[in-house]
Amino acid sequence: MFKWTNKNQKLIDLALSFKPTGQLKNYLMTPLIDKKTNVLDAEYLVLDFETTGLNFRTDHIISMGFTQIKTGRIQLQSSQHHLVKTEKKLKSQNVSIHQITDDAVCHGISINTMMNLLLQHMAGKVVIAHYKNIEYQFIQHLSHALYGHALPVLMVDTMAIEKKRMDRLNWHIQPNQLRLSNLRTAYHLPRYHAHNAMEDAIATAELFLAQISHRQLNGYQLKLKDILS
Repeated sequence: MFKWTNKNQKLIDLALSFKPTGQLKNYLMTPLIDKKTNVLDAEYLVLDFETTGLNFRTDHIISMGFTQIKTGRIQLQSSQHHLVKTEKKLKSQNVSIHQITDDAVCHGISINTMMNLLLQHMAGKVVIAHYKNIEYQFIQHLSHALYGHALPVLMVDTMAIEKKRMDRLNWHIQPNQLRLSNLRTAYHLPRYHAHNAMEDAIATAELFLAQISHRQLNGYQLKLKDILS
């Protein structure tokens, strides 16, 4: 699963250059998964953030949910959900969408604790998100703020997987067709309660496995490099 590459050596050099500690050191010292690994042989962290908005520079994460996939199976016992503290007052639209209030958020974990948890569970795994730009941009923005540099990370985007398939088939993409709930319906997955970070992470994990299963049934032998965004 792991293959030593120049990129992995660069991670070690980066770790040694500024002497990180704790979870950051462990993360940087853990090799990235070889991109030639068979898709179902890789381990994944399926991640979802609920945020006050889409601007990673001005908006805040208010909850984080994740689950893991190992040997092609969702590890439900690994699933976690955490509220995240923010001093930014939530707008009424945030409360109506996420059902998270200012009182709830004030009892959440700190952003430092959140990042340590994330680094702990991301180490040695590929990260999956639906429309990964949100999770990726918030992670890298926080990494720059806390550590002074971006994090090396391999990411898979379930939305991008589907768009690539539709583009290959020359299908016209309808408005909202690539939304998580609509894609789950297209793959005959059950409806779920949206806008809870852990439930969205599990829903994304189920969609990912359905996408991979569909492609393998159609004769595709997928490597990790085939689905990375």
